[in-house]
Amino acid sequence: MFKSIKISAGEKGMKPKSIPVGTDHLNPLQYDLALLDLDVQEWKQRLMDLRQFIPVIAFSTPNLKRAVEAMKLGATDYLEKPLTSEVLTDVIKRHKKKVLNSEYGFDETIGTSRLMQEVFGLIKRAGASESNVLITGESGTGKELVARAIHKWSPRSERSFAVINCSAIPDTLLESELFGFEKGSFTGANYTKKGLLEIADKGTVFLDEIGDVSPLFQAKILRVLQEGEIMRIGGSEAINVDLRIISATNRELDIACKKGIFREDLFYRLNVINIHLPPLRNRIEDIPALVKHFIEKHAHKRKDLLIKDITEDAMEILKTYSYPGNIRELENIIERAVSFADSPQILPSDLPPGISQFPSQKINPSLKLKETLRNVEKELIWSSLQKSGGNISKAASELGIHRQQLQRKLRVLKIET
Repeated sequence: MFKSIKISAGEKGMKPKSIPVGTDHLNPLQYDLALLDLDVQEWKQRLMDLRQFIPVIAFSTPNLKRAVEAMKLGATDYLEKPLTSEVLTDVIKRHKKKVLNSEYGFDETIGTSRLMQEVFGLIKRAGASESNVLITGESGTGKELVARAIHKWSPRSERSFAVINCSAIPDTLLESELFGFEKGSFTGANYTKKGLLEIADKGTVFLDEIGDVSPLFQAKILRVLQEGEIMRIGGSEAINVDLRIISATNRELDIACKKGIFREDLFYRLNVINIHLPPLRNRIEDIPALVKHFIEKHAHKRKDLLIKDITEDAMEILKTYSYPGNIRELENIIERAVSFADSPQILPSDLPPGISQFPSQKINPSLKLKETLRNVEKELIWSSLQKSGGNISKAASELGIHRQQLQRKLRVLKIET
């Protein structure tokens, strides 16, 4: 059902009706559209609170200055009072169509390319199944979003979706975190604790970075998959669990199996349905849709100006970059550009130096050798920092230099981290 919020002033002589925005009394995510009366107090703050979640239709007594200000701050449309049923019906119909018909992508995973259309088809099929799924692809390609989409479209959608970052759980905490423990089972066990797998019973468990786990972790997970049961530390009875496992990795597990690093029996149990996410550099045609999505996602962080779009020149620059950090890096670039922009459109000058100055990695014959080498060095360092998530030590290791050397180069080349 299409639902709208209406925030309006009271009758003449009465105080404006106040609906608290951003509190437990009103959750914008439960609505598709907001109708905001600009005659209410603090309408600007209400508009900025709502615009990040849903389209906002502003209306007021005829006031050109206020209408322009509302549109600048992010109102989707403006209507003059008095509002007739015909006008309201028309505007709701138009926005209802926009809400119910996604322009691109599948759920929160975005893409218009042929490669991504194939991925969306696999997500739908996986959602209708109860089989385990293995999602593969480089870091930053959106594997967790795909896992969430599968869960959302599955029969278990009303149940829990538990995310377990496998590489973040040390072996010393593995059993207590996953399986729980009984009171008194070891020193410090002053209470009974349910493990993550027991809590997620009847739901979906997402094992992220499954390719990085230890042999002990592999053995424990395999037993859960084979037997469908767990046992708390110090427990005497097995507990049956009904779980659907979705796992993800940026490693090639079939090669890891041949090397003896990953258990082959576990690989086959996890890899019933395989969904491979292509790197962003192989689906450049998806960049405009992704950029639009990230602008809308981060625009609310600017309270002084609403960033609505990106210029063609800036978009062309983004299309020629290689994105070692994939979609995660693109989002980082757009969020930064939104913060730096001085106009409603993102300009080439708003993009990071490593992107805007040297987008296509082509040699400019008019440049001197020293300047060309400096440009190439700057882009390599920028790419390594993006790939490492800003970790200077990791970036230095990838570049084959010492951390101190990289820090000096960052200062000399004036690269912000």
